[in-house]
Amino acid sequence: MMEHHFKCTNCSRIFAAGTTEREHIYICPDCGESIKNSPLKGVLTVEYDYEKLKKTYTKDKFLHLTAGQIWTYPDLWPMEFSKIDKYDLEKLALPPNQILKYKIDGRELYLQDETRNPTYSYKDRASILVALKAKELGINEIAAASTGNAGSSLAGICARLGITSHIFVPKNIPEAKRIQIQSYGGNIYLVDGDYDQAFDLCLEISKKNNWYNRNTAYNPLTIEGKKSAAFDIYINTKGEIPDYIFVPVGDGVIISGLYKGFLELKKLQIIEKLPRLIAVQAGGSSAVVDYLSTGIFEYKPPNTIADSISAGAPRNLYMAAKAVKESKGYEVKATDDEILSAQKELAHKTGLLVEPSCASTFAAYKKEKSKFEGNKKIMLLLTGSGLKDFASLKQWNYKPKIKSDIEWINILIKEN
Repeated sequence: MMEHHFKCTNCSRIFAAGTTEREHIYICPDCGESIKNSPLKGVLTVEYDYEKLKKTYTKDKFLHLTAGQIWTYPDLWPMEFSKIDKYDLEKLALPPNQILKYKIDGRELYLQDETRNPTYSYKDRASILVALKAKELGINEIAAASTGNAGSSLAGICARLGITSHIFVPKNIPEAKRIQIQSYGGNIYLVDGDYDQAFDLCLEISKKNNWYNRNTAYNPLTIEGKKSAAFDIYINTKGEIPDYIFVPVGDGVIISGLYKGFLELKKLQIIEKLPRLIAVQAGGSSAVVDYLSTGIFEYKPPNTIADSISAGAPRNLYMAAKAVKESKGYEVKATDDEILSAQKELAHKTGLLVEPSCASTFAAYKKEKSKFEGNKKIMLLLTGSGLKDFASLKQWNYKPKIKSDIEWINILIKEN
């Protein structure tokens, strides 16, 4: 394992890894703040000696790695994989190639399909690293707040590793996600409020019970885990990374992690330029998009069918905004109607059934497609299975009528 440390994204102070991890320090001890209905201040990131790593990780070395197996290149992770049973690692492998190509309306699109992960969502990337760190530190209980996917991810990954999970969810969690959490044996706590209230309650109870906390952005390993998609995309495109990537944004950790991964590839001189990251949000939950447009954060209770990107107070707002700006990307809103229409069209044209949060990326692409030159490589990030949310599917699938066999024969068989 390469030596690593933690760095505050606000004041730039550096903290030693050993003390930070052993004492469960999540955000900057100097300037970090977790205030109700507000983005986190003093988020920490994991940093490495990139000059030294250049000697180990060349373009050729990276292109010969197997995607989905982070332990095969251990120096880019804050882990001592040697302390983890190899069979536990193998239980957590992701599909080796998640990129699918489809020609839609005359343009070839690259779809990063995360729906085949262990619990069918991108959130597994973060949960895997958090749970492995817990194993390394001898921790047996982990807590998280979630709109559904992060919770079901943590519950499922913990079940694979024999760790107890505690999941705090808002009262309006989709039923399929609630049942998935419970089916994995997770302890679920239904909060009479929204995700932001569940987030704050989880922090409070975790501190009192000394549970390891996986809350998104609050635990820097959630950002670190989500950078792995950038490495997988590089490996699976054989270095020909996309020009643009449409990313669904809720708390802002996926886009922050993705940016960090590509930035590390650039620091290692493996790539020359970053893909432009396009932040996509629902119109009823658009704090990151609004902040990028105005430079002002204003808390508004979220209201969207896309529950996985429903966050009135994106906890990683500032890193998400930086990811968009530094990659020379931009932001797009999509209405719930546009998202549902995109979900239906994507299912019909590709056979991929995704939840509304990531159907938002297709909705945003459809609004923006005229802006892209024909030779530009465009990727949509599809972060969760549509089977996690039946309510949205019911909105565009009619209930078929029951008819007798004779009636169907009369309707479907035409006489010569």
